[in-house]
Amino acid sequence: MLADGYDLGIYGAILPALLDDKDWVLTPAKAGVMGSYALFGMLIGAVLVGTITDLIGRKWTLLTCISLFSVTMGLAAISSTPEMFGLFRFIGGIGLGGVIPTVSALTIEYSPVKRRSLTYAIMFTGYSFGIVLGSVASIFMLEDYGWRIMFLLGVIPLLVVPFLILFLPESISFLVEKNRIAEAEKICKRYDLELPKVEDNDKNSPVLKSRLDGISTIFSASYRRATILFWITYVMSMFLIYGLNTWLPQMMRKAGYPLGSSLSFLLMLNLSAVVGVLLAGVIADRWGSKRVISISYLLAAVAIALLSIQASSLYVVYMLVGIAGIGSVGITQLLNAYVTKYYPSQARATSLGWALGCGRIGAISAPILIGMFMTQNYDQAWNFYIFAITGFVAALAVILIPTKDNDVI
Repeated sequence: MLADGYDLGIYGAILPALLDDKDWVLTPAKAGVMGSYALFGMLIGAVLVGTITDLIGRKWTLLTCISLFSVTMGLAAISSTPEMFGLFRFIGGIGLGGVIPTVSALTIEYSPVKRRSLTYAIMFTGYSFGIVLGSVASIFMLEDYGWRIMFLLGVIPLLVVPFLILFLPESISFLVEKNRIAEAEKICKRYDLELPKVEDNDKNSPVLKSRLDGISTIFSASYRRATILFWITYVMSMFLIYGLNTWLPQMMRKAGYPLGSSLSFLLMLNLSAVVGVLLAGVIADRWGSKRVISISYLLAAVAIALLSIQASSLYVVYMLVGIAGIGSVGITQLLNAYVTKYYPSQARATSLGWALGCGRIGAISAPILIGMFMTQNYDQAWNFYIFAITGFVAALAVILIPTKDNDVI
């Protein structure tokens, strides 16, 4: 997840330098489109890989995805044209799209039931730490070494792949469903777990009889409404995450802050997300994820709207950015756990994969739309208003999700 976060977050960190690159001569609108190339790939990866991993297993799917996006990071670093850069970002995005659904399903499966929200939150801090790492590295290296070195650093995760091959366990549920009982029993013994049953324990869930079980479940009468509302939430959530992570440094730079200070806002956005999601994970295990997530989106909407007002104190600006980070980047991590707990085990990766796939609509739209606003030189305040409205819609969608009777989620 650290590698995933670095890969996705680094583009926003280097965007001001990329716009200053005299060899490519990019406009904000074109830079926004380029920023969406990886997200187009993630749209494909999240839907296809998220569904396939329920069928062929999570371990090797994850390893393939990590290898793919790491290699393409290196290729993007040596790209000679914006078109070549965009192509490699698109291909890498396909790999990125399969990481979150796969890792999420494995984490939930290996987490204690009463601590799933917290455990998932701890795991997903890797995503925010990856963006933080990219921000910190950019502050110290971007002006001296240029933007290409920042992409070359994205090749390093390939060194982790051999260790994952040796030590990462396969999904126990997958092994049982494939009748690989001996392997499942060995893993259960190692981690002191009970061998799961093939049948799902949710009586309201449809009987799963085919390889398309996950898809049939999320569109069944029991889950259809929740599925639609989750998708709306993800569209809004991804708009916030990728819009802010792509354009916040440049927006703050246009507001008069130097490049280093502008990058520090990106650092604050994601560092606060790390702390916030851990706290939210603890609260969600007691009060329920739905309540915590909806309140967080509302607070983010208010904070982002207030950023449109020129504050006299820099500390106030940092505080508002931090709240926005908790209610956008941070709380979406908890949203992922909410989805994987909401659906039965056979549909966990599929439900999250499809939700993330739909969310890519917002992810793809945000860099392009904000880039168009930046190019047309509209009032800067409208950029913040767009994000504020997005946060409010996300909160409303979560509130309308039906609450399950058999679990506090």
